[in-house]
Amino acid sequence: MILGGVKIPFHRGLHGHSDADVLLHALMDAMLGASGLKDIGSYFPPGDRRFENISSVKLLSEVLELVSSENYEVCNADMVVIAGAPLLAPFIDSMKANIAAALELPLGAVSVKATTTEGLGFCGRGEAIAAQATVLLQARTGKRLPPGR
Repeated sequence: MILGGVKIPFHRGLHGHSDADVLLHALMDAMLGASGLKDIGSYFPPGDRRFENISSVKLLSEVLELVSSENYEVCNADMVVIAGAPLLAPFIDSMKANIAAALELPLGAVSVKATTTEGLGFCGRGEAIAAQATVLLQARTGKRLPPGR
């Protein structure tokens, strides 16, 4: 299983066309949405063989370029993984480091947390892992945003 670009030893994994890194996928969608762009499936279609088993860290770097092309820069990112298992605490610092490096941010501008649903729902029963992400974007100084942005 890969979360935040970190390989986590676990007897189960996540299914997806890329590496199925649900944490980075949530982050990418937050970045694209905050900059008024389409979702990640529009840029990296699940049927496109170029993206089969690709690292989501690589896709995150490409999303950063898309956001930058809209004259935005990422100020910070806050994410949470929702899972009953595996225990993620030992991997959080590595996830933060991967994300900060990919976004070209200081470590302090990236937050990754893990929580459970106390046994409730798909995540609580270990049938799924979910993630939520929030990003703060800022218009680049000295550049005018296009009309409608």
